[in-house]
Amino acid sequence: MEEKDLRQALQVLESYKGQMETLSRQINILQVSLEESVRARETLKAFADAKEGDEVLVPIGASVFVAAKVTGSREAIVGIGNRVSIDKDLTEATEYLGSGVVEIQEALKKASAAFSEMQSAANNLADAINAEYEARQPA
Repeated sequence: MEEKDLRQALQVLESYKGQMETLSRQINILQVSLEESVRARETLKAFADAKEGDEVLVPIGASVFVAAKVTGSREAIVGIGNRVSIDKDLTEATEYLGSGVVEIQEALKKASAAFSEMQSAANNLADAINAEYEARQPA
């Protein structure tokens, strides 16, 4: 491997590292979003299964829950994007969140697969670079 090729390989390796950091951040965001959506869906299910007057725990974030009494209302206000929210009955809201969970899971799978591919390519390139440096060392 010529010096020019070695420098180029090092630049590609640095590019891989940057892309892997970006993918890692995306994966973390997707995981948090998935956990939040699953928690919200489970809370909606608890409300749907509860009778009027029952007490349920409602997550408010940061692993904090408050007790709330169930009213006769069987609707939830659901954000549908771009700061727009609509009323949906609990079943529709649960289904809506369920479809969102599936979308997040798919995005998470794709991002994780891309990260794995990038990591494999980076490892192979790093091995090749290390082998070249070792070959250049005097015996």
